[in-house]
Amino acid sequence: MSKQHSGSCLCGEVSYTVDGPLREVLACHCTQCRKQSGHYFAATNAADDNITVKGAEHVKWFRASDTAKRGFCSQCGSTLFWKHDDHGYTSILAGSFDKPSGLKLTKHIFVADKGDYYEIGDDAEQFEAGS
Repeated sequence: MSKQHSGSCLCGEVSYTVDGPLREVLACHCTQCRKQSGHYFAATNAADDNITVKGAEHVKWFRASDTAKRGFCSQCGSTLFWKHDDHGYTSILAGSFDKPSGLKLTKHIFVADKGDYYEIGDDAEQFEAGS
């Protein structure tokens, strides 16, 4: 999908536009995503060169591992981004997009780590670890 998409954090201090294609949405059930969000992450991604962030000074980056970091608004705490050090793209949390996003969840990853309090009840493909 290659139209322009926009989104923001809850308080509006950080907003972004994506000019270019977005990947389908993946739901990540890994322990880190669950711990940060309180449930699981649902994210798409876009090439770094296609993302423009307004209010980037309010994005705080938390180094979650030796290879990746997670970006959130320092004002309201909204989780917005996930960035692997070696990739030329950034994952963007699907819930932060303005409607209509036109996005569709197609895969669940790290389902072996999912919380024990919920079941995955859709028809999206499931992977025990990454896809």
